[in-house]
Amino acid sequence: MIFKDKGDRTKHMWIHTGDKPYQCNQCNKAFTENGNIVRHMMIHIAEKQYECSQCDKDFVKKSYLANHMRTRTGEKSYQCSQCDKAFTEIGNLVRHMVIHTGEEP
Repeated sequence: MIFKDKGDRTKHMWIHTGDKPYQCNQCNKAFTENGNIVRHMMIHIAEKQYECSQCDKDFVKKSYLANHMRTRTGEKSYQCSQCDKAFTEIGNLVRHMVIHTGEEP
């Protein structure tokens, strides 16, 4: 693969090494990208106003609750157009499509 700078290559290599240099100081969950930890921190600092009626989890965004509910019910709304696989999250479908296209998203 060709990367536009050394930082992009380093981030890509973390996928292969399993390195997760960005660690949450609240729960110790770790991430490969800074943007992911910033989004994650919302669960600690934001008001959680969307509650699951099936369990004790609550969420800062309605879309997070919707995703949680799809996972609970097994609903897989995102169908691959090339094979029989289906996914609960569109991001997983996008990553899966690399198998068929060979192109990174």
